[in-house]
Amino acid sequence: MKKLSILLIFLALCACTKQANQNQEATTVTEEPAKSPKNESLYFEQAGNGEPIIFLHGVWMSSRFFKLQKEYFKDKYAYYALDFRGHGQSPDDGTGHTIPTYAEDLKKFIEDNNLKNVNLVGWSMGSFVIWEYLKNYGKDNIKTVTIVDQGAADFQHEGWDIAPLGFPALSHFMYLVQTTPRKAAEALVPVMFKDKLAPEALNEWVDECVKIAPASAAAILFNQSAVDYREQLSSFDVPALLIFGRDEKLLKVALGEYVHEKMPNSEFVIFENSGHCPFLEEADLFNKTLDDFIQKQ
Repeated sequence: MKKLSILLIFLALCACTKQANQNQEATTVTEEPAKSPKNESLYFEQAGNGEPIIFLHGVWMSSRFFKLQKEYFKDKYAYYALDFRGHGQSPDDGTGHTIPTYAEDLKKFIEDNNLKNVNLVGWSMGSFVIWEYLKNYGKDNIKTVTIVDQGAADFQHEGWDIAPLGFPALSHFMYLVQTTPRKAAEALVPVMFKDKLAPEALNEWVDECVKIAPASAAAILFNQSAVDYREQLSSFDVPALLIFGRDEKLLKVALGEYVHEKMPNSEFVIFENSGHCPFLEEADLFNKTLDDFIQKQ
């Protein structure tokens, strides 16, 4: 039944696309080159000087999640933490909520700030943005990448049962974020941590998650659930640090083992007292592990 439903949706989309193309062919005389969705300036935090390190957050999250990294890394590096479009304090015109567009935004940010030998740190969806960047723009200006608790694909494709999202779970979250976005965030945030959060901490992170507009939240949730980098991992030969939390309420450690097996020049570290957020749950160990990795490259 699930496969039949997906097939019917696909056929309907194809029919709509075909009709739209026919209408365009009948009415369009000249065609302008396609343009990327409008990108207003992204909000970011910056501190310190030196080799650049850019922290990239997860879906619905923000740069605020890296508050325990700023003070540490600003003493050795030029620290940057971005809010993707529509997230946190970045503006949102309702368009461009796809992983390829976020990667394009990252490229523009690096170029606009004239950053060289960049160290990219992607958490969760931020890892997808890194892989998309490498796929589309290469590694020439990238010194290292760090992947924090993210597998090569989130959706349970055929033969990929270790992924966290099946169709029922995805459709449920799509419904929640459109109808009761705070409930969606309240369902997600607690399973991101190994230990139970204090009420004030839970509210802090839920508040960050609901800053994104529901329509934009649904769009990027669907798109980031559709991407799949399993076939590309072996081509990403930039020095890579893979950090996973031992607690598996959200993601299985096997996802990290798979990335380590496929991604050349990678190191794999498990944080025993963390879940999805080792940079918060074991911040001191996380900061030192990441710093040591970058310094030895």
